[in-house]
Amino acid sequence: MTQIALVTGAAQGLGLAIASRLFAAGYAVVITDLSPERAQAAAQGLDASGERVLALKLDVGSKADFEAALAATLARFGALHVVVNNAAMTMATPVMQISPDEFDRVMSLNTRSVFVGCQVFGAHMAKAGYGRIVNMASLAGQNGGTATGAHYAASKGAIVTLTKIFAKELAAGGVTVNAIAPGPIDSPMVHSVVSAERMPGMLANIPVGRLGDADFLGDLIVQLARPEAYFTTGATWDVNGGLFMR
Repeated sequence: MTQIALVTGAAQGLGLAIASRLFAAGYAVVITDLSPERAQAAAQGLDASGERVLALKLDVGSKADFEAALAATLARFGALHVVVNNAAMTMATPVMQISPDEFDRVMSLNTRSVFVGCQVFGAHMAKAGYGRIVNMASLAGQNGGTATGAHYAASKGAIVTLTKIFAKELAAGGVTVNAIAPGPIDSPMVHSVVSAERMPGMLANIPVGRLGDADFLGDLIVQLARPEAYFTTGATWDVNGGLFMR
């Protein structure tokens, strides 16, 4: 039976790379995005036949949207086995210039999306007796961030903690919950935050001397999504070129 995977923020960038690797591994993929037009375009690019792909609008700030996405996925494919909570807001405002409203906006979107995603999709999976959830954290949540803002870094640190909480909560239902904490990846998001002038300096500080590969992150998620990965839960997987070691 084909397994079903849903990825948030999957219309472009890292989310699309993740969705593409899951699709290549044989999954039917639900591509969700705030923009239904972008989601549909990404789905068409992945599978023009539409047989193994579904595009949905999903505002990750809305619990009702998560519930609607679950219902639409079940109506189309009859099941949901894998969820990747990838959508996030990235801002690089200097810490002393972040307004309380901006702080709340970034923290709320990035942490609430993972919390509600684990809550809504996790409850369904636990009831079904099987599931795999992967939350996208960040190196910034471990080392305080360098290129990104304090609010982004704080939200990603919170995601590591939420991953542990839901891993404990859902384990008895056959659901694993893990996080991946990437360092700087060769992706549109990183290039939008780090200018071409600053890039050589950043690369010089990465022990391996280069940006990470988005497809590798997708392949790591494919591994964590396997049924055989039942003994791995509550973990944060570091993919950072040696920038953070523990």
